[in-house]
Amino acid sequence: MIIYTVKPGDTLYSISRTFGIPAGRLIIDNDLSSDRLSPGQAIMIAYRRRIYTVREGDSLWSIAAGQGVTVNQLWRNNPNLNGKSDIYPGQTLVIEYADAKLGALETTGYVYTFVEQDVMRRTLPYLTYLAIFSYGIRADGSLIVPDDNELIQLALEYGAKPMLVLTSLGEDGRFSTETVSRLLNDPAAADKLISNLVETCEKKDYAAVNSDFEYIPPEDRESYTDFIERLGDELREIGRELSVSLAPKQSSDQVGLLYEAIDYPALGRAADMAFLMTYEWGYTYSEPRAVAPIDQVKKVVDYAAGVIPREKLVMGMPNYGYNWTLPWVEGEAARSLSNSEAVRLANEYGAVIEYDELAATPYFNYTDGDTRHEVWFEDARSVSAKLALASDERLRGVGIWNVTRWFAQLWFMLNVLYDIKRG
Repeated sequence: MIIYTVKPGDTLYSISRTFGIPAGRLIIDNDLSSDRLSPGQAIMIAYRRRIYTVREGDSLWSIAAGQGVTVNQLWRNNPNLNGKSDIYPGQTLVIEYADAKLGALETTGYVYTFVEQDVMRRTLPYLTYLAIFSYGIRADGSLIVPDDNELIQLALEYGAKPMLVLTSLGEDGRFSTETVSRLLNDPAAADKLISNLVETCEKKDYAAVNSDFEYIPPEDRESYTDFIERLGDELREIGRELSVSLAPKQSSDQVGLLYEAIDYPALGRAADMAFLMTYEWGYTYSEPRAVAPIDQVKKVVDYAAGVIPREKLVMGMPNYGYNWTLPWVEGEAARSLSNSEAVRLANEYGAVIEYDELAATPYFNYTDGDTRHEVWFEDARSVSAKLALASDERLRGVGIWNVTRWFAQLWFMLNVLYDIKRG
């Protein structure tokens, strides 16, 4: 695979001629909205080893069987199919890419229930787990239940494992420190919550639970660990797995409400998977900077791998960027945007895309009327750095926050260079 950085004067068609890849293929693989490019833009190029031309009477299932691949592999190799089965005689399908695989990773995609079904169908062939966000809690141990039935059925249709995401979000949609504390210190309520989760997994066919309690009071550190231990035991009794989300700590004594109650070694022992929330260095109210700078992500991974078995670790990756208004003013909110939208903005305003080598993250500046902006986002280069880190460190896999938006370059690179482990 080649990641080509666009130079001044390049066009989509000149790149197509240089590398011998059809322009239409470049558009699909990189989710380009037009033939307009920006200097500094990353373009992914991969060569095909095997292709197949559809014949009359073929189906995806008959082609997969005949070529020794799965239907999910056909969907991954041909994102223009959009995760659907419609094909026509004369259509060319990619069976195999020429690149050697660099490793194998599990993939977890977090998703909101309002995701568009077309985006979900395109994404599910790449996922080991679909983590549905989210079940909230009440202090008495009862669950706040989302409308998740359709997503569960879609996940099962594509062979992905549905994962129930349990959060400390209350009725108002906010993380509640008070509710968490009351629940963890009430044995009857904690038992009721565990019982409700077990019952829900069995009733709805969830394969796993991810516990994402945030802003836990430091004094409840041991109570939370005890809750996770008991929940894990109960889930394993019915053949389910437990994942626990961990704030991105770089040392055991890291201070702050987000970190102090999160005991990496103890929670790592109690859970089957540990999801490192390695993003949000740049966030809605921060100054402009990378969302997941690789140097900071690596520090979290290094600490986690020292106290939790690597085969349990799932490294978080962001599927979004932020657009800040300049000059930055503390308290003013940046706007979240998709990575594809960021590139389109750069194309529209003629911006040059820069690349921060330390953070391994692209960014650019542009002016809209009298207003200046700075945008940090993810592209093929930053994705490559993160996937390589997870693979080189022999982690269990990566978790994408979140897959509500389509990000072609992420899935293209993951599919071409890595085996996606599915159980």
